[in-house]
Amino acid sequence: MNIALIGVTGRVGSRVLAELLARGHSVTGIARSAAGVEPRASLVVKVADANDRAQLAPLLAGHDAAISATRFISTDAKALVAALQEARVPRLLVVGGAGSLEVAPGQALLDSPGFPEAYRAESAAGRAFLEFLRTQTALDWTFLSPSAEFAPGERTGKFRLGGDRLLADVHGKSWISMEDFAIALVDELERPAHSRQRFTVGY
Repeated sequence: MNIALIGVTGRVGSRVLAELLARGHSVTGIARSAAGVEPRASLVVKVADANDRAQLAPLLAGHDAAISATRFISTDAKALVAALQEARVPRLLVVGGAGSLEVAPGQALLDSPGFPEAYRAESAAGRAFLEFLRTQTALDWTFLSPSAEFAPGERTGKFRLGGDRLLADVHGKSWISMEDFAIALVDELERPAHSRQRFTVGY
């Protein structure tokens, strides 16, 4: 497939890029700066402000799907969706956050006691992004939330999928590597199973 990857230079975006290229997809990587992006076959890098609909829409045109791997606190969801609609791109997959996942019925991780203050603004922005997507009926969107601990690590290919509830292992640890997250995201791209839904991945 021909995929537009917004946020290609980020920690998650770079791992999603590697997974896409390894599976034979063609990628247009979009970022505010192309510095540090290694030239690779099947990769074209474009510099643009993803919050500028007029800049973004022409770069998205002609793609089968778009993946957003940008920080929520600096992403304008309305501008992104407008650009996708203008470009007639039918699908959006979003690298989500864990803060909006439930830890108890009706209680989000973000609202639980002891939630780290340093992550609160980004998590709140991620929840608002998801809530906006849930109002969209014309766009085929999917929002993949990682587990609570989300960091570079090993590509194992062994993980579990869930819905709106935070996943944890038998010891109560909630975690996923960025490499395995990328597998789950590209799996969803290739074999859609969560149209207009949020789901999660963890060990």
